[in-house]
Amino acid sequence: MNRTVVNDSIEKMKNANIRITPQRYAILEYLVESKMHPTADDIYKALADRFPNMSAATVYNNLRLFVKIGFVKELAYGDASSRFDFSNTQHYHAICESCGKIVDLYYPVLDDVEMVAENLTGFQVSHHRMEVYGICPECQEKGVQKEDIDDGAEAAGHHHHH
Repeated sequence: MNRTVVNDSIEKMKNANIRITPQRYAILEYLVESKMHPTADDIYKALADRFPNMSAATVYNNLRLFVKIGFVKELAYGDASSRFDFSNTQHYHAICESCGKIVDLYYPVLDDVEMVAENLTGFQVSHHRMEVYGICPECQEKGVQKEDIDDGAEAAGHHHHH
């Protein structure tokens, strides 16, 4: 299935007259096959062996291009190490507040959100995103609990030992 996704994307790029360089292909393929949401740096490191003269900037510029043409979403969760997510389907993210892992969440019912929003507000909605925060199963196994997550509302002098 991943193979077709990559090829579809390559076709779309050809139709948009975007040159398909081996680097571009490899970056796209890595994004499609990666179940994680890699940062530009992750991708650069993963492909460095195959493309020894490719710079981190090249990876970043290609990711920018993919974002611009809508293949890839940039998940900038308030820090410099944006993660990139190949998306040909609308989906949402569950984010672990303990380890920072981002898990994809597919819930087709929410596809109507934009229509509903347009009807209720009169906005022309361009896009929406939803994030769900909590503790992932791995962190739960390590004994992390919702209550352990500091939201800054706790009394001063209350220290966590990690």
